[in-house]
Amino acid sequence: FMMPNFGGGSKCAACEKTVYHAEEIQCNGRSFHKPCFICMACRKGLDSTTVAAHESEIYCKTCYGKKYGPKGYGYGQGAGALSSEPLNDEEVQPQDHKAPHAPTSNSNPSKFAQRFGNTDRCPRCSKSVYAAEKVMGAGKAWHKTCFRCLLCGKSLESTTVTDKDGELYCKVCYAKNFGPKGRGLGNPGVVEASE
Repeated sequence: FMMPNFGGGSKCAACEKTVYHAEEIQCNGRSFHKPCFICMACRKGLDSTTVAAHESEIYCKTCYGKKYGPKGYGYGQGAGALSSEPLNDEEVQPQDHKAPHAPTSNSNPSKFAQRFGNTDRCPRCSKSVYAAEKVMGAGKAWHKTCFRCLLCGKSLESTTVTDKDGELYCKVCYAKNFGPKGRGLGNPGVVEASE
């Protein structure tokens, strides 16, 4: 790399013409015109963040990786490793959509749960119940929205719920249907009251 004293600039490593300071890009100890600072393979314009130099050649990182690949050095190392082993890089590449079993995937939680069978099923709607929406009643897990009286549909809470045979009732409906004067809806353990 020589600095000629005449003409006020260096020679462009690509086109051999004089490069003046205002239009100069330096790379690997050589000077280039901005329009000449392009990938030797795909001709894409380069800058200091996208260039990969190999001796007297300059490439974009993609073409450099293709040409010098995993056996080369520098940027090619990473590019080769990422494309050749996508399954072992799940932690490094959480955006890898080829790994539906990745624990970071929230795109379809019900499919995730069905596959691994680690959630409760709501007795009312039969769908999976997750911890954030779970209400316990009658020894089972229910969705908050399904935690209602079977007969009148009123929303229930732990203080207003009563249960019978695995179903939920509000105290009013329970008293009407299963109270001392009720018929017990065919439950053999309840003797019908005769007046």
